[in-house]
Amino acid sequence: MKLLIDFFPIILFFAAFKLWGIYTATAVAIAATVLQIGYLRYKNGKVEPMQWVSLGVIVVFGGATLLSHSETFIKWKPTVLYWLMGSALLIGQLFFRKNLIRSLMGAQMELPDAAWRTVNWSWTGFFAVMGLVNLWVAYRFDTDTWVNFKLFGGIGLMAVFVIGQALYLSRYMKEDDTKAAPKATPEAAHKDVQP
Repeated sequence: MKLLIDFFPIILFFAAFKLWGIYTATAVAIAATVLQIGYLRYKNGKVEPMQWVSLGVIVVFGGATLLSHSETFIKWKPTVLYWLMGSALLIGQLFFRKNLIRSLMGAQMELPDAAWRTVNWSWTGFFAVMGLVNLWVAYRFDTDTWVNFKLFGGIGLMAVFVIGQALYLSRYMKEDDTKAAPKATPEAAHKDVQP
């Protein structure tokens, strides 16, 4: 359900583009994002800072697209959002010595400091690369291809990256599990069967 809420504006943008074109799709994306934020505010009582940023970016770049009647602005929107997220992680780490990924996920898992740094830097790099890839597709291919990439390519690359992150983190999860449960040894098994 959370994934559906997160991707709600992108899915509607894609559908509206296929039916009515880029400008209607842009208006639909703005409206869908406003509805998404309203729903999250109503359901959770709060909205995460990056979701407010996302709303601001779609309103500014989507609004510029509609006012100027130029699709260039909406094509820049994902890149700006990726780079803002990556910059937040970078600035937090370098200037404030704060690992924002750890702040978000620290309650769910325990990792060594080096692993948290690796995760933070890998997300920073991922967002930087995704911003560049979006611009490459936007300027190298037609708008239809860019919209297809925005939905399928963007989500697909994110899924591959998240799976890679999960594989990296899994080695730390296994270590925690083995620490929590004592290892079975032949001596311990022998001791259990003795009266």
